Amino acid sequence: MKIFLLHPATFKLDGGAMFGIIPKPLWSKKISPDQLNRIEMSLRVVLIELEERKILIDTGIGDYHSDKFNQQFAISSTKSPLTQILLSHLKLNPEEITDIILTHLHFDHVGGLGTIRNEQRQLLFPNATIHVHKKHYEYALNPTQRDKGSFQDHFFAPLLNDYANKGQLNLIEKTEGTLIKTKDETIDFKVSFGHTPYMIHPIFKNYIYMADLVPMSHHVKIPWVMGYDIEPGITTQYKEKFYKYIMQNNLKMIFEHDSLTWGGRLKINEKEQFELTDPYQSKQESIQQLE
Repeated sequence: MKIFLLHPATFKLDGGAMFGIIPKPLWSKKISPDQLNRIEMSLRVVLIELEERKILIDTGIGDYHSDKFNQQFAISSTKSPLTQILLSHLKLNPEEITDIILTHLHFDHVGGLGTIRNEQRQLLFPNATIHVHKKHYEYALNPTQRDKGSFQDHFFAPLLNDYANKGQLNLIEKTEGTLIKTKDETIDFKVSFGHTPYMIHPIFKNYIYMADLVPMSHHVKIPWVMGYDIEPGITTQYKEKFYKYIMQNNLKMIFEHDSLTWGGRLKINEKEQFELTDPYQSKQESIQQLE
């Protein structure tokens, strides 16, 4: 198994929204906001080469957005940024991607699944099988007013329909298990709640992809939960459950949205609280190989 971290773009979100009830004097010691109170965030995608399969975890924010949207979120990327990284650094054509695991369907996770050319939506990875949780997909098509803005179903729904029509949509129904299995290795998963229903966390080798349960290293403390979370109290419960599992299995966490720290391990400190240890610094490059 070969594992790569891909960095197709950065973007910015409001710092207050990213830290919820945590006061600004506390979170701003961790990360400095710009003049609009926004903080810079990565869009860290994972590529796994597993025998003949080439698997992406999430796809970033994509390139189909309006100029107003790009300015609002300070998106820094080029056209088709994810496919450009695959081509230029790994000599991989988008057609060679066999699987894409979507942790959830918020616009900054599913946006790179396709693009818009000449006012027509196009699949960027036409041969891939898409793995997404069935109940999350159903929720994403009918979310609450509170989180409706995070789901751009006008974009992702037609793309997923195209994959379904080709027999390339795997709707997951379990809350844990094995997603992909070869002779010697597997990609497993667990599901969390709180940020959004039925969010998938892939587990591979000795890594776990935290998605938006713990988007940045600054969110490791259990009470540090995003204002975007639909059920923040449930998020804290799942953070504790996942942390126990992570420590029992000696896993390394991968943070999707931390520009400076791509991951780390957990320990329990003298206050009997979970704490990040051995933080792994990002190389600030388009691609970084882990294994």
